[in-house]
Amino acid sequence: MSHSPGVRQAQKQKTRQALLDAALGLLEEQSLSSLGLREVTRAVGVAPTAFYRHFHSIADLGVALVEEALGSLHPMISGTVSASGDSDERIDRAVALIARHVREHPAHIRFVARERNGGVQGVRAAIAEQMERFTDEVKAELAGQPESAGWSDGDLLMLAGLYVDQMLMTAGTFLEAAPEEQEQVARVAGRRMRLISIGRRHWLD
Repeated sequence: MSHSPGVRQAQKQKTRQALLDAALGLLEEQSLSSLGLREVTRAVGVAPTAFYRHFHSIADLGVALVEEALGSLHPMISGTVSASGDSDERIDRAVALIARHVREHPAHIRFVARERNGGVQGVRAAIAEQMERFTDEVKAELAGQPESAGWSDGDLLMLAGLYVDQMLMTAGTFLEAAPEEQEQVARVAGRRMRLISIGRRHWLD
């Protein structure tokens, strides 16, 4: 008896997710450019031909991993910038959220940190596109705040980029730090973001 379209679609989605999860696990110890299609399908237990029902290539799978790793972060990052409270409270909240996300998704953070300057052009471009989206979203949040009165679009974009770059660098530092170093990482990250905030307040002086 044939399966219904809904069951087939659910099975297809399950296999696709299994391929993504297997690739992410294999990428703990290697770069995407060295990952083989057969490695991934062997880890899942499917034939190599099954891979092409879900992805055109390993690079295409890498782009899907970028979306999985970064796509869900857009509300969190823009929400952190727009949250109520003084700047110190917002900064502390942002650092805590980054630390929690790294604890919950270390493999995704490691993948993005490695492949941002890796050898697969399509994946580098996908990460760069996500970073641009983060910067545009943070810029939109900053533009609506009273502290941004009189700022040009170019300067707001520069400020948003500083915040986004610092968040990404903080995530990478949390990832590499030993448990006993986490508090120091959070303290340094907070100080750096406060320095950006102080510069913001005096930029138009």
